[in-house]
Amino acid sequence: MSIEASSLPPEREALLRRWFDEGIPFNRFLGIRLHALVRGRCVLMLPWRDELVGDVSRPAVHGGVISTLIDTAGGCACFGMLDRPQDRLSTVDLRVDYLRPGPADDYYCEGTVVRMGNRVAVARMSLYCGGLPAAGEPDDPVATGQGVYNVVRRA
Repeated sequence: MSIEASSLPPEREALLRRWFDEGIPFNRFLGIRLHALVRGRCVLMLPWRDELVGDVSRPAVHGGVISTLIDTAGGCACFGMLDRPQDRLSTVDLRVDYLRPGPADDYYCEGTVVRMGNRVAVARMSLYCGGLPAAGEPDDPVATGQGVYNVVRRA
């Protein structure tokens, strides 16, 4: 069961998008984009490029890219639940299940908050190749994950 997603106030969404796009240099380096954002849920998009290959014989995306997208989507979904811009999150535990090789295509990673507490947040993530599955389509992710995040609420 996950927390029900709801719209964010426009000023909060703008702040989160700015934080994601400008405040995290590694996101820019990889080219990760914030595709969709509501309270308790986000979708990230990573356009394919050849530098993401980890297995040249297939070619398949590097496992580190997969785990980065999984962790970033979980953190972003949880960060969207925080009410104050000075509050922070850090990853405490991350589990990634690699389900199949990731082919050369754009990647979409959906993060959904499962639990948001005062000190700990939990999110589930699914990574898809080529786009998110439409309603009624089979769910065939490249990888899934669960993250536990430390919540630091600053005064």
